[in-house]
Amino acid sequence: MSDTAAAKPKGGPTDWLKRLFVRLGILPFLLVISVVVFSLMSENFLTGRNMMNVLRQSVYLTIVSLGQMFALLTGGFDLSVGTILALSSVVGAMTMASIYGAMPDAVWLAISMGCLAGIAAGTLIGVANGIGVAFFRVSPFMMSLGMASVGFGIALYLTGGVPVYGMPIQFGDTFGFGTLLGVPTPIWVAAVLILALWVLLYWTRWGRYFYAVGGNLKAARLSGINVQGVLFSTYVIVAALAAIAGMLLTARLDTGEANIGASMPLESIAACVIAGVSLRGGIGRLENVVLGALFIGLVQNGMNLARIESYLQTVVLGGLLILAVIADQIRLRYVASLKD
Repeated sequence: MSDTAAAKPKGGPTDWLKRLFVRLGILPFLLVISVVVFSLMSENFLTGRNMMNVLRQSVYLTIVSLGQMFALLTGGFDLSVGTILALSSVVGAMTMASIYGAMPDAVWLAISMGCLAGIAAGTLIGVANGIGVAFFRVSPFMMSLGMASVGFGIALYLTGGVPVYGMPIQFGDTFGFGTLLGVPTPIWVAAVLILALWVLLYWTRWGRYFYAVGGNLKAARLSGINVQGVLFSTYVIVAALAAIAGMLLTARLDTGEANIGASMPLESIAACVIAGVSLRGGIGRLENVVLGALFIGLVQNGMNLARIESYLQTVVLGGLLILAVIADQIRLRYVASLKD
């Protein structure tokens, strides 16, 4: 065999796709497939107006998924994010409506205090989760599941299951339907949060600690990392982001709802796993999670345009999550084989 023949790369298109899969994960393949399928099913899918609509609808899931990524990075997950959305929505709406009813001229005071109250109420769920996981070493599954029940019960108790009305119309007009430079306000909020989290994860020492704790907890502790502080801050960050998403969604709905966010735990975990965040901890990229959340929003939008029933949409989402987990396991095997 000549030297030229020996120097040629092995394999054909299959090996090239395998290498691409190992490097990028399953998300690019799913994006291409979904765009092609839904473009064929609806001529309105790839229009600029619909793409902007997808971005706006995906904002809430994107923000929650960014928080869920922190939990997954440290080797846990948060099942209470849906409850946090509901509790922040209810408390924020009730506070806002109460202040606005007492002082109709103090519109922005009512909006500010309502948003602060809603975000604080949601963040308290994260504080409880953080204390349980970090200091009492409760399983993240059990801790967040228990707090999900507690928070949901509080939200229902406060409202009796009835939506909360009476908020200033400016709240919905600004944070629900408002635009800045032609871009919806919620997208700007998400962009600011993405930038802040990017700096935290990739430009600070504390950001590297999240990866270290999830990668090897004992090694992180032995290297002097404050593991309890990292775990506590993780669940506070998750809750704060979910609470912000809850207030934005409240502005969009123009009511405080105790029943919103029920599907958010599944969707946020699916967005992270599809984006390549490892369920074992220590692996994941923020920009990929943003794309993962947008992908789920794209699929939901495409199914709506294709007039697929909402019940079947839940089936599709669950199937995507299972597919992503299987793909992640196959990818890990490929990586291991390449190292050997």
